[in-house]
Amino acid sequence: QVQLVQSGGGSVQPGGSLRLSCTTSEYDNIRYITWFRQGPGKEREGVAEVNHQVGNTAHTDSMKGRAAIFRDSAKKTVTLHMNKLNPEDSGLYYCAARATPMTWGELWLPRSYPYWGQGTQVTVSS
Repeated sequence: QVQLVQSGGGSVQPGGSLRLSCTTSEYDNIRYITWFRQGPGKEREGVAEVNHQVGNTAHTDSMKGRAAIFRDSAKKTVTLHMNKLNPEDSGLYYCAARATPMTWGELWLPRSYPYWGQGTQVTVSS
């Protein structure tokens, strides 16, 4: 069973930065690790993805260039760097993983991922 453990997040003032990390012991058996977020009353949406087997990354427009995803294979960790945060970025952030190939159309669908982290609260407020 793949377990994803999230860390980071918390509260920050508008304009600030945060880092979220996702660590899994099954890192070598995972193909995709993707960050999603869900604001109050909103649907879960994709933020950034890394296919660590080939080293590719992808980002959605949800954070308009203010988020970047990085992998550290030695630490079996994928980190989401977020900057210039605003109150609309508040919500729960999740990392998700999948071991098998999928199409581009499936990449940003939460239902495409069988493994999920526990979720991390991000609050942006003055």
